[in-house]
Amino acid sequence: TKRDPVVNLLSPVSGLEPLVWSEDHRLAACTSGSLAVMELVCDVNNNKQDLTLHRTSIAVPTEAHRFQVGPGAEFAEAVVKFSAHLDPAIRQFLADPAMNPRLGLPCGIKSVAWSPLGCDSCGRCLLACLTLDNRLTVHSSRKRLDWNVLVDLSKKYNQRLKERGYAGKDNNPPAANLLDFDELQRRFRMQTPLRMAWSSVYAVKTLQPNNTCLDVEMVLLAVLMENGDLVLWKFVLPFSNGDDVEFYDLVESGVTRPSDLAWWEYENGERRMSGLIVGSEAGPIQIMPVSLTGVKGYSTLRHPVILWKESDEIAVGNLKCVSVVHPVQKTTCSLIAASRGCYVFWCLLTISPAGLSVRNSHVAAPHSLPVASLAVSRRGGAVYFCSAHGWVKKLTPAFTEDSLIFKQEEVARPESIAARRIHGIATSYNGAYVALVSTQGCVDGYHPANRTYQVHFLTLKTPEKASALLLESPAQNLFKMADLLDLVRWQILRDKRIPASLMEELERRIGEADSAYLWRFKLFLVRVLYQSLQSPLTEHRWKPSHKDGGVFAAQEDGQEDGRDAEDGSREGEGPEVTQDADDEEEEEMAKARAVIGSTETHLMRENMKKVLGVVYLNTCITQNTSIPTCGLMEYLSGDATDRNLEVLIGHIRKKMVKQTFSERCSLCREVLPFSDHKQTVCENGHVWLRCALSHQACQSLTFRRCLLLDCVAKLPEPEAAEPEWIKKLLQAPCTLCDSPMI
Repeated sequence: TKRDPVVNLLSPVSGLEPLVWSEDHRLAACTSGSLAVMELVCDVNNNKQDLTLHRTSIAVPTEAHRFQVGPGAEFAEAVVKFSAHLDPAIRQFLADPAMNPRLGLPCGIKSVAWSPLGCDSCGRCLLACLTLDNRLTVHSSRKRLDWNVLVDLSKKYNQRLKERGYAGKDNNPPAANLLDFDELQRRFRMQTPLRMAWSSVYAVKTLQPNNTCLDVEMVLLAVLMENGDLVLWKFVLPFSNGDDVEFYDLVESGVTRPSDLAWWEYENGERRMSGLIVGSEAGPIQIMPVSLTGVKGYSTLRHPVILWKESDEIAVGNLKCVSVVHPVQKTTCSLIAASRGCYVFWCLLTISPAGLSVRNSHVAAPHSLPVASLAVSRRGGAVYFCSAHGWVKKLTPAFTEDSLIFKQEEVARPESIAARRIHGIATSYNGAYVALVSTQGCVDGYHPANRTYQVHFLTLKTPEKASALLLESPAQNLFKMADLLDLVRWQILRDKRIPASLMEELERRIGEADSAYLWRFKLFLVRVLYQSLQSPLTEHRWKPSHKDGGVFAAQEDGQEDGRDAEDGSREGEGPEVTQDADDEEEEEMAKARAVIGSTETHLMRENMKKVLGVVYLNTCITQNTSIPTCGLMEYLSGDATDRNLEVLIGHIRKKMVKQTFSERCSLCREVLPFSDHKQTVCENGHVWLRCALSHQACQSLTFRRCLLLDCVAKLPEPEAAEPEWIKKLLQAPCTLCDSPMI
């Protein structure tokens, strides 16, 4: 089903993969003017059935990006020498805008790559952006609608090469200078990025100055250069400062004409391996080993693994790799898919005690044109692909004992975009939606003079299937399942009721396992139901009211006459029936409000128990500890049915003896009582909001709010006197909706 709204792009699309979807539900569209970012927000405060999209953009830099390959005088002499060369291939190489920006650099985005979730300071995704003038930068969105450049990796790598004298991995200085054409070409190609790919998050043990080991998380960014080199950059998480990025390793793949790149990561029990899949314009595909030093449990491939060795001059593009479970062998395997002209290449990798098993083949696309874009679903490994003048096709894998068979079918085509030309597709993180960027085809047999580019959203799952996946979610986090949640929200707003089977199953699971995730899911359903029962606004809130003005008496009389006429017309329809319906809606809304209040209170009380448990485990309680321990115990002590809570409070009171560190107002130094989990008011009437993570009073001018604006939290940079365990509490997501605090 097609979903609204349709997003119009301000510039034509550019790059090989125009659409890329992130794990935190942000869709990046590459255009010639900027990088358009659309964030899918599952807004429970909106009673409209349309998608809620927050739009931002990253502008293409206006200043020219120049490669530094040596001394300026030597490079100028080389340009003069080779510009008059008899060989046209050499003269054509000097006409490359990357070498000579004065010829006019192309403007636009070449490629983007989203990092895994939890890499930036807010717990969200980093964005690596490569422009058409070969500038590679990493961006972060610390605020809601603001993007910042953290590091320019092209500039950083150029400085590294300059310090090393443009030597290769063997550190041997080059024997020739820039007047040698091969050396000039090598220096340009060794720093021209083609594609990039992020790894998953790794944990590395580091030795502290006090001889203790600390687990530090990191993520690697692999950059494929034009000469086939793989440059790996290390980002220590959470990454917020561009100076902290480190050069990790350089892998020489030996591929002379590389085209695409993807990470291969295999994990099955104790077997953990990783590598980089490199495709070439000539056709071969191989996995290059990557050495992960200090990463627990990961082993390295001894030799490159050849996935396809035929040099048939069919370029490899749209490389994708997902982990799937073999239903017959009950083992984890890797499914690799790529586009090769009019064919879809697939490869199944399985690691067993007998060794590494590689099965590969091709699926012929039903179009005569090459495959323009390809996407793979994380759940089940379904492959979606399309061509420029064709529609989206789906390949569903069917596993057998020794092989893999794909069932090919066509995705249902809405009439409104049936005749449009498709440039790229991308699936959401959990496979709920597929996004398409398209433009007009032939209009009345002619190509239009001016084309408009649009992004459309189609559903891939039914709300019933989304509900089943949410109940069986392995992540146990509502924010990570936001695309599936939006389908359930759409169903409730459309039907104005929660499906009875879903609510019964949810209540049964809550009774069996008192999980915070299930309580948050229930709160989400009831809040959406409450929004569906509310009548839409018929007048604008910003317009002034004229009820008290005598000048508009005639207008009011007319309005009253209109209302009287409307009431008179309703009398014939039956006012008693209308009144009964209104009373039923008011009763349902009152029930929904009661359930919302009780569920929020339950979640907050469970979080208070968690905070008290952390307080009990940390023996050092000083006056600088800002957790309102006494207030939390007094607030929770009324529950006589929870025996574990009584024991915990008793232990904490024995531990604190007679010490009571009350919170005080920063304006008048009066005691702040703990009577409500949302806010606190001192005796002089100063009102402070409470942090939903640590339940401290937020007495600063700035604080954080979750993505759905449910709760507030203190800034992630706490006071210097606070210990590490309080800092860890402040890094958690929202208590009510699992959204990150921004």
